[in-house]
Amino acid sequence: MFSITVRDHIMIAHSFRGDVFGPAQRLHGATFLVDATFRREQLDEDNIVVDIGLATRELGAVVSELNYRNLDNEPDFAGVNTSTEFLARVIADRLAERVHKGGLGEGARGLAGLTVTLHESHVAWASYERAL
Repeated sequence: MFSITVRDHIMIAHSFRGDVFGPAQRLHGATFLVDATFRREQLDEDNIVVDIGLATRELGAVVSELNYRNLDNEPDFAGVNTSTEFLARVIADRLAERVHKGGLGEGARGLAGLTVTLHESHVAWASYERAL
């Protein structure tokens, strides 16, 4: 399996409900490094997984929809604990939509899967992996 990874970042505010979250139940900020890894079994006719420039552009477009937002105030996240794991899935699903709509070019139609990893810090991160 071949893969390429592109990176961006987001800065959000949010809070959690539930005792398991301790002090994070209060409104707080988070900055995440966001890695999107695209996979395919065979390289395309240009010997690439996907165009890195297009992958970078599309990841940037997806994270810009979340950047500098208080997720507690966003209708898409009403009543949801926007955990790192949950946000990784949201970003992966939004990227997958862009792949299916052709945003990463025709060559991206041969992609097998996508993994989005959100790095909370240098010691903790979460990922969501999905088929395409």
